[in-house]
Amino acid sequence: MIDEKDLKYLRRCVELAEAALDAGDEPFGSILVSEDGEVLMEDHNHVAGGDHTQHPEFAIARWAAQNMPLAERQRATVYTSGEHCPMCAAAHGWAGLGRIVYASSSAQLTEWLRELGVAESRVRPLAIQEVIRDTVIDGPVPELAEQVRELHRKLHRSRQQS
Repeated sequence: MIDEKDLKYLRRCVELAEAALDAGDEPFGSILVSEDGEVLMEDHNHVAGGDHTQHPEFAIARWAAQNMPLAERQRATVYTSGEHCPMCAAAHGWAGLGRIVYASSSAQLTEWLRELGVAESRVRPLAIQEVIRDTVIDGPVPELAEQVRELHRKLHRSRQQS
């Protein structure tokens, strides 16, 4: 169940997604929060340079694996503007991270991109539960998902005009 504390962190993820878009990148943002509520790491997409593995959720999983004991990782929460892709979900699982909370789902993103006439990705948009098990997952959040949708509209409209 998503509460006010979760919404605060998700709003920050949407801000990071907007920062990514403003920097010329795809609008995705994520944060890692300790069991005590401390923001340990935050990042946004860095795929504009051509390396499509530069997702914030993947960077968080790598950082956590290198900087946190397993017990702390298991109690941490990853908040993100968009549901993890299969690569990031697998990294999350391999790193042993805990709960995932997202503002918008992969299914929503797939539909939005279809509506915008964007070609399908080579990577299937699997739900996190299809990639990893035994992880508490919450989302989407309708009002925040609508904000994320607007960021994707801006991105693809600007690409169509270029």
